[in-house]
Amino acid sequence: MKPTPHGTYRTPAAPPVPGPESIESVQQLTVAWRALVLARDAGADVRDLPGIAIRWADSRLSFLNCAALTGAGGQAELLGQRLGQAADIMRSKKQPGFLWLFEDLLDAGARSALATAAEQAGLQYAFAGTGMAGDLLPLPEPAHPDLTFVRVSTDEHLQAYADLNSRAYGLPLEDGRDGLVGLPFWKDEMYAYLAMRGDVPVACAATTQAAGRLFVAFVATDPRWQRRGYGEAVTRKALYEGHLATGLTRATLHATEAGAPVYPRIGFQPNSQIRFYTLRKG
Repeated sequence: MKPTPHGTYRTPAAPPVPGPESIESVQQLTVAWRALVLARDAGADVRDLPGIAIRWADSRLSFLNCAALTGAGGQAELLGQRLGQAADIMRSKKQPGFLWLFEDLLDAGARSALATAAEQAGLQYAFAGTGMAGDLLPLPEPAHPDLTFVRVSTDEHLQAYADLNSRAYGLPLEDGRDGLVGLPFWKDEMYAYLAMRGDVPVACAATTQAAGRLFVAFVATDPRWQRRGYGEAVTRKALYEGHLATGLTRATLHATEAGAPVYPRIGFQPNSQIRFYTLRKG
C-alpha cells in the first residue's frame, strides 16, 4: 500500500485488463501464424516463451517471420525486458521480420515508456495495424461485375497469389514466392482465392481455420487495380467459401492502415491497435 498526502494508505489500483477481443486477436495471430509458418518449414522456430510468441519461418517473405508480445509484459519494466528478449531473438535469424505489439496489452505506464523501451532494445517503428473481428457469417454469395474467382489449386495459381502480395507491399517477387510457392497447405488447408479480371489476377484473399474462427490472411490487390472494390470482393469470396466448408460464423483478421477501411463494410469491428517494429539498422 502507498501513503496518501493525509497519512492514510491506499492499495494501488490494478492495471487495466485487456478486453476479450484484444486477447482473442493475439491468440488468433499465434494460432494462425503457427500453421502458416510450419507449412513453410516444418523445422521453423515456433515457440511460446513467457510473454513472447515466436513464429519464425526465416523466409525471405518477412511477414512469415514474427515475434509477438502476448501478455505478461503490460507494465513498463517488464515491457523493456520483453522487447529486449524479442529483439535478441530477431537478431539471431538470417531473414528480417516484424515484432507485433498489441497496444491494448499495455497499461498506461508501459504505453508512455514504449518509445524509449523500443529504442533501447534496438527496435524501430515500421507501420501500424488494427485487429478486427466479427460474428458476420454467413455472407451472401459474393459477385463483382468485373471479376471471376478462382480457388488456388495449382503452383501457377499460388505464384500469382504470391506475386500479388509482393506487388501490393512493394517486395521483390522472389520474396513472396519464397514464402508461398510449392506449399500444399495453401492449396489444401486454405480457402485461398484469386480475383480474375479476364485472365489477369488482380486481387487475392484467403481464410483458414484458427481456434474456432475463420482467420483472414494475405489479402492483396495489384496497385494498378486498386480502389475498384476488388479486394473487398475477393475477401468476401474467401469468407463465403470458408464458411460453407467449415460452418464457422466468427472471423478475425489483422489489417494494415491501407486495408483497414475495407473490412467494416464486410462486418468486421476494430479492436486492438497494433504496432509493428523491425530491428534498427546500423
